[in-house]
Amino acid sequence: MEKNSQKMNVAQMTARINELYHKSQAEGLTDVEKEEQKQLRSAYVANVRANLRGQLDNISILEKDGSITDLGKKHGKQES
Repeated sequence: MEKNSQKMNVAQMTARINELYHKSQAEGLTDVEKEEQKQLRSAYVANVRANLRGQLDNISILEKDGSITDLGKKHGKQES
């Protein structure tokens, strides 16, 4: 299952997560589907965090004294 979530784009991942959620509410999930749901959610959260980290690493702040603080350099760009 984990390999499948790595090949999916975010839209496909979201669609499958929603599909599994609706099925769980309607009729329940098998143990395999529960594991797939868990892995998809983890992959989705990891993707969101990586995107947020990328955005934060590219923010620069103009300080009151006119200097520029590069948050990526200040807090260390993290490679995933």
